[in-house]
Amino acid sequence: MRIAILGATSQIAKDLVLSFCRQNRHQLVLFARRPEVVEQWVSGIRSSAPLEIADFEAFGSSQHFDAILNFVGVGDPAQAAAMGASIFDVTLKYDELALNYIKVHPECRYVFLSSGAAYGSSFDAPVDKTTPASVAINNLQPQDWYAVAKLHAECRHRSLAQFPIVDVRVFNYFSSTQDISARFFITDLLRAIRDKSVFKTSSDYIVRDFLHPADFYRMISALLDAAPANAAVDCYTLAPIDKPTLLKCMEDEFGLIVETVDSSVGVNATGRKPHYYSLNTRAADFGYAPSLTSLEGVLRETRLLVSSWAVDGCSE
Repeated sequence: MRIAILGATSQIAKDLVLSFCRQNRHQLVLFARRPEVVEQWVSGIRSSAPLEIADFEAFGSSQHFDAILNFVGVGDPAQAAAMGASIFDVTLKYDELALNYIKVHPECRYVFLSSGAAYGSSFDAPVDKTTPASVAINNLQPQDWYAVAKLHAECRHRSLAQFPIVDVRVFNYFSSTQDISARFFITDLLRAIRDKSVFKTSSDYIVRDFLHPADFYRMISALLDAAPANAAVDCYTLAPIDKPTLLKCMEDEFGLIVETVDSSVGVNATGRKPHYYSLNTRAADFGYAPSLTSLEGVLRETRLLVSSWAVDGCSE
């Protein structure tokens, strides 16, 4: 397959590119608003797989692609909060770029990186196949913009039922390569391990389902190999993890020091989510089968991070 990667500077896109390169199955064209950043990254990965790099001005219907993977967006809650309502414009612009292409080339598959936030901003229980999206239409708050932008894109995609478009809802994702300065629960925790500082967290009980890069690759590969469809799928692992269990494992293996503080601490850019994960396993219909639990994936990637800090002299 010849695959266009839109938003190739995003970390989840780069992890997927690395997975593709290891298998050397596809020809990849990496599109970015800052192609020089992608060029610098590619120069350091030592891949023998064919990689082309281009800016979005070079993207057009005259080119041939078997699939388009759209990663354009924000991956950091603090960035999402800073962007505010402008996230609608960014999402729409690059979504339309892909949609205009597949309308000319209807055989081309389009995979859109959506989010579990498309269900809404409250997760008092995990979602499943019957869970409706919930939007406080008469009381929209800034933390709703990200979720509504994703929901709007998904609705647009379902209205184009004749085209092979799949929305992939990512809930939680963790890789040793991601920027740990980002304001996620897991990255705040990792900085505390790296800096040997106290990790301050609320007593709120939360459950998360951290997808490992290997299972994200399994998901995307299954979708590309399956029969064309217009659908949405949720990402999931073999098992989610709750905060008390994760904190105990991090304390035991990495010496994490935890302090319970007021629940107002932290960034709440996309709403309160005590049970932010999905029981919707529709992706299995496309051949997806996860290989790791959340805990296994987090521990595997954290060990890689801790080892890299030791090599860099950041750890005793």
